[in-house]
Amino acid sequence: MTSLIWPDGHKAAASLSFDFDAETVWIAFDPENAKRPGVLSVGHYGARVGLPLILDTLKRHDVRATFFVVGQNVERYPDRVRRIVDEGHEVAVHGYTHTPPQRLTPAEEEAELVKARNLLSNLGANVRGYRSPSWDVSPATLDLLDKHGFLYSSQMMADIRPYRHAANKVIELPIQWLLDDWPFFAFASGDMARPIQSAATVEATWLEELDAVHALGGHFILTMHPQVIGRPGRIAMLDRLIGRIKERENIWFATCGEVAEYAATALARDDTVAMFGA
Repeated sequence: MTSLIWPDGHKAAASLSFDFDAETVWIAFDPENAKRPGVLSVGHYGARVGLPLILDTLKRHDVRATFFVVGQNVERYPDRVRRIVDEGHEVAVHGYTHTPPQRLTPAEEEAELVKARNLLSNLGANVRGYRSPSWDVSPATLDLLDKHGFLYSSQMMADIRPYRHAANKVIELPIQWLLDDWPFFAFASGDMARPIQSAATVEATWLEELDAVHALGGHFILTMHPQVIGRPGRIAMLDRLIGRIKERENIWFATCGEVAEYAATALARDDTVAMFGA
């Protein structure tokens, strides 16, 4: 594993991240879904109900999070995205249409990246991070991030601590399906074989991983979606979980951007650690 000493005597780091997809995720899965209002209503719930509940919870705990925002949602839900920014949270790019980069040409991928970043920057945000839709990167993704001056990406699974990609200066903040709400809770008519898990089960799973990552000095980063985690029972679980994280000793609760900025400085002092090919 990579070696990284956390700031101010902290033993580990923790970040809450939310992918603000809304309807775009369903249309990216299948363009025909644009004609299915019932399907789209799941995404609309995320913007209409889930996101405000999340923001209220974060405000109660005085915790800042990172929101990876699909560019089209800046246009569809400007008031929602502005509230994220106004309440001090970090915003980062999650594509413009939520189309996975593997389905785009390099030119199309670059156009989506730049357009989404500009939309967020026009709200006054300092946009430094990127997460690919569906965590599906193309061979061009990292070079495009480097070209356009992005500090970090968060879509790979090669470690439990931040690392630097060997080909460029981009910092990776590793994620994991285990720490994503989608495999546990997301449900659709075409995928009925996977049962919906209870909030209590997921809470126990995440706390178990939190303690293990903490013991190893890693970075615990949750990936959540307003249309998924934003159900009332799951919001109550998130509320409890934040409290449990804050109770742990020596955990640095930070945004993804703060972790990446610290890691970039720390890793620059030692070129022999934390370098991976992809």
